[in-house]
Amino acid sequence: MHAMILAGGLSHERDVSIRSGRRVMEELRDAGVEVSMHDVDHDLIPALTTGSVDVVWPLLHGASGEDGSLQALLEVLEVPYVGTTSQAARVAWNKSVAKAVLARNGIKTPAAITMPQSLFREVGAEQMLDSIAERLGLPLVVKPVRGGSALGLSIVRTRDDLARAMVHCFAYGDMALIEKFVEGTEVAMSVIGSGAEARALPGVEVCAEQGTYDYDARYNPGRIEYFAPARLTEEQAEVVAETALRVHRTMDLRDLSRVDIILDKEGEAQVLDINITPGMTETSLMPQSIAAAGMPLRELYYAIVASAAARGA
Repeated sequence: MHAMILAGGLSHERDVSIRSGRRVMEELRDAGVEVSMHDVDHDLIPALTTGSVDVVWPLLHGASGEDGSLQALLEVLEVPYVGTTSQAARVAWNKSVAKAVLARNGIKTPAAITMPQSLFREVGAEQMLDSIAERLGLPLVVKPVRGGSALGLSIVRTRDDLARAMVHCFAYGDMALIEKFVEGTEVAMSVIGSGAEARALPGVEVCAEQGTYDYDARYNPGRIEYFAPARLTEEQAEVVAETALRVHRTMDLRDLSRVDIILDKEGEAQVLDINITPGMTETSLMPQSIAAAGMPLRELYYAIVASAAARGA
């Protein structure tokens, strides 16, 4: 079996993608798979249409790998691939749309307002920010509607910080999600499999320095304390696991996903984010979850690519 890892791309998360790709490639090689790594460039389609590639594992983070475009290309080329279909990826990638789908299916997420950058210019930023802060209350979380790795994310604790957070957010996209900050225990839940066969792995509790799990904290060791498995009661662990599985199935995700959840003070699980292409770097959460489950990475990664290859295009 020849597996091709797609990593790199032109998003802000290029370096993370390459690190993820290299880690997965090493594990697959150790499992006896013929594996190569390719960037998304002019040589990609010729490389995919030679007939030598049995399965592709897209590990591009950001729009190019998670908004459904790359998946749609692979579907057009009839190349089997790991992960969620293009249609489901488009829905999961847009945080505002995903929140609406989850809410419609009874899955709780923090209250939020979505605003485009253009509207701030047209009606006056300060007045709008006053109204938003009054409606949702402080503290708030501001993040791009489309994006990953917490790029552009800020936690806003005072009204004076809100404008700065919006500017930071709009540097990474033209649409902002302004969300009520929920106090509680943050748990990253990894799910493997599809449909009725999907199963949740042990959660990873994330304790961030100053409460901000931003890009720098995620990918630079030392700023985050992780607990895998999460320090939860059996009942709490069941709540977050069931929530992650409901999200995975409701959003029609496939093969693997990571659902970031906050377990609030009332014991309710609220969904913060959905990741269809979880990071696989040395500090990423999914590999920690796999290790907590006592599963060798190479064996699980082999099973994932073998299943995708057998499924076909």
